[in-house]
Formats: sequence, C-alpha cells, structure tokens
Amino acid sequence: MGKGGNSKSSAPATNATAASSRALGPGEVWREDEGKSFKVQKSYVSKSALASIAKRTDLPAKITMAEAAKHNKRDDLWVIVDGKCYDVTRYVEHHPGGWLPMVNLGGKDATDAFANYHPARVYKNMLPQYYIGDVVDYRETEFQKGHRAIRQRLLAEGMFETRMSYYYKLTAWFAALLAGAVYCTLACTSFAAHMAGAVLLGAFWQQMAGVGHDIGHNGVTHVWKTDNTIGLLVGNFLTGIGMGWWKRSHNVHHVVCNSIENDPDIQHMPIFAVSPEIFGRFFSSYHQHWVETDAAARFLVSYQHWLFYPIMAFARFNLYAQAWLLLLSDEYVHNKKWEMVASAGFIAWLSSLVAYIPVGPWGNWERVLYLLVSHNVAGLLHVQICLSHFAMETYHGVPYKGEEDEWFRMQLATTLNIDCPAWLDWFHIGLQFQIEHHLWPRLPRHNLRYASKLVQEFCKEQGVNYHMPKWIDAQFDLVAHMKETAMKARDLKRGDAGFYESPIWEGLNAQG
Repeated sequence: MGKGGNSKSSAPATNATAASSRALGPGEVWREDEGKSFKVQKSYVSKSALASIAKRTDLPAKITMAEAAKHNKRDDLWVIVDGKCYDVTRYVEHHPGGWLPMVNLGGKDATDAFANYHPARVYKNMLPQYYIGDVVDYRETEFQKGHRAIRQRLLAEGMFETRMSYYYKLTAWFAALLAGAVYCTLACTSFAAHMAGAVLLGAFWQQMAGVGHDIGHNGVTHVWKTDNTIGLLVGNFLTGIGMGWWKRSHNVHHVVCNSIENDPDIQHMPIFAVSPEIFGRFFSSYHQHWVETDAAARFLVSYQHWLFYPIMAFARFNLYAQAWLLLLSDEYVHNKKWEMVASAGFIAWLSSLVAYIPVGPWGNWERVLYLLVSHNVAGLLHVQICLSHFAMETYHGVPYKGEEDEWFRMQLATTLNIDCPAWLDWFHIGLQFQIEHHLWPRLPRHNLRYASKLVQEFCKEQGVNYHMPKWIDAQFDLVAHMKETAMKARDLKRGDAGFYESPIWEGLNAQG
C-alpha cells in the first residue's frame, strides 16, 4: 500500500525496494479503496452469474462490441469493463450516482469511467453478479494502455491517499473567513464594514465550493457515507448548494463532457450557447425536454459575450433553485429528507445574519446590497467553472465510439487547465487542474499538480493537445469564443419548424 500521497508534489522514491513493492503479479492491477491502493485481481466472475448465463436464452453465442452497443437504454443496459460485458439493467434504478451516467455509458467501453468512480470492492463484490460474457472483439489500444499506465502509476505511488493535514489547514482558513464575515456584519456598525463582511462571506462560499467539489467525488475521506455526511454540512447547510443536485448533474457532466445533447453544464439556453451546433432543436437527455432556439434565445445569445459576467454575478441564485427543484421532484435523491433539513438550515442562518445587520441610514436597502455583494463575489466560482469547458470542443451524442473519442482523448479535447504558480492554488480551489481532475475524479486535489506533469509528458509523446492558458488569457479566449457564437446567432433564420436554424443544423438533419 503506497504512502506517496503524503508527499506534496515530488515523485516518491524509486529505489529497488519501492520498485519491488509496486511490481504486479500475473493478472493483477492496482485499484483504490477508501483512498488506499491495493494490488488486486483484475476481474472476477461469479458462480451465480455463470449459472444464470446458462439459463438465459436471450444472449448471443458471442458478444461483440456491435452487439453490446444495441443495449444502451434505461430498460436494457449493458456495459463493458475490461473487455467483459455486464447486463446491469436491474441495477439502473438503484445506482447511487443516478441512472443518467449509466445510460450514457450503455453499450460502450466503460472501463475508464468505471475505474474512476468505483472502489476496488465493487469489482469483487457487486460487478461479477451482472457478468454475461467476454466481448470477443474487445481491443485495448496502445494509446489506452499508455494513459491507463499513468493511473496505475499514481495508484502504485499512493497518490490517491488524502493528506488530511491539507484539509485541516483549509478548515482553519474557512473558519477565519466565516468568522471575519460574521464579525464585520454583526459587530460593526459602519456601512463599509458591512460590505467587507459581504465580501468575506462571498469569498467563504467560493472557497468552500472547492471542498464541496472534492467531497462530492468522495475525494476527501474516500468513505462514501462519511463524505456524504460532510457534504450535507459543507454543501447544503453552509453554502446552500444541494449535494444531491450537484452529484446528479456533475456525474453526467464528467461522463459526457461537452456533449450538446447530454451534458447539462453546457445546456444554458435561452441565455448562453457555447457552440453554433446548439442552434436549432435538440433533446436534452438530462432535462428530458426539447431545447429550441426561439426568438428570445436568439436575442439573448446574440449578446451573450456582454451578458456573461453580469449573469455570473447572480448565477448562485439559480443553483439554489435547481437544488430545491430536484428535492421537491419525484427523482430519487440519497438522504433527500436530510438534504431538505440542511438546505432549510442554510436559509435560516443566512436570513438571520442579514436580518440582524445593524443597518444605518440605508435601512433594508443595505441588507439587499449585502446579499448582492456576497453573491457577486461568490460568482467568481461560476466564472472559474465556465472557463474550464465553454471554449473547448463540443460534439453530438455520446463518446466512446472508438479510439478517437475514448475517455482520455475526450477529456483532453473538452477541458482546459489554468497555468498558475503553486502559491495561487488556494485561489483556484483545484479547478486549475480540471484536465487531471476529469481524468481521475477521486484523485485528491493536493496531488493534481504532480499528476499534471505526468499527463503533459504523455500528451507530448502522443501528440495530444494539452491546453493550459494563463488565467487572463483564458478569460479573453472565452469571451472571444462566446462573441463568435453570438455573431452567428444573429444570422439565424426562422425555419419551417418554427425555431431558428443554422446551416449546421440543416446539414445535421439533411436539410438545405
């Protein structure tokens, strides 16, 4: 079991003893469980599964990639992991991560996605019971072997183990921000002090989002129940962001990053369109409704490069709404009642804080301004999130159709990093290494910088673009990209279907 994760960023020792301890036996791989690395058997087969296969009459004599691809629906779902096929149809509705990520991976090679979202015990105790046979034409390419070897190296070096002292220091920092916000807000009487309190509160929310993000990926304690419980505190109660909503949306985002039809993180019509390919009409698998470019969308998108930053300043209010809409819906949410209690607690403490501000001549307007300033500052988080993907490649449908859009290539094409010095890592809350985070979501934040070096080396060897602009350059690129799409929105024509169409939409639908 590696302990390298307890080092800051330098590579662990590579002496003979360490190399020997990392050596794998026949049929062994490294997997992670609760943040610890273990040598385990690569795959397991259940006796009950073999007995079930013998009784089934609906299975083909040989399972091919093409055959597996047919089973990609909620009520008929197969996935491929390490060349073995699993019929997970009966588990779809019980999946803790929701049914959407499973359907998006239905009939596909889910090897990398599965490895990055599940601990070692799932491979042994749960997955085997769904086994229905080996995929006869499954092939692991040299490119896949290469990037999977990086993950194996990180595991062998103990890089998936969290250094808890890192989070203890962050907790002290958060406490200082919140204490400063409360002091300036309630113990001071001047308008300037109150606004300083609002700024500190907004900074507290922005900084806490980094831990909420880590917790949501089980990247802190790596114990599912523990991280979920902490998530109720750092997410719902202290920041008002529903962890159930965030996980449901974010898990899908990772699996189909920047997919026009499937990634909710780029589906912001009628206000934003990150690509002209969004124009026209498409069905959102996440929101389960059609998205059309109507007159309002055409007008708003035409000015999105001007609207972007003002909207980001108020975007947090939308997150509150989205969280409550999910909690009040019929969709399954783990710990739904506790999430409601924690989210109501957020409303209660924030309302009390604002109500007890010792306001001056401005009266209640000072309280309104306090809310606006705190949320405007926290809006920095939304800019950071959008920078990671908005100006990158988009595509239609689901990836994993071949080597050109397999896990690693898809994440590199749709995600960018921010080039910043190590002393600014606190400001970017881990979002400066979105490429590595998307590749290995459970990798602790404090080890992402080390992982980045390994990924850059591999990309250089393989000729894969690794996009890492400076913070300011990324801002200019984003605005320029949104302006380019805005200009194309102004050229849209109303089609026979009643919505505004572009030549791209017409070509995709064999029109014109």
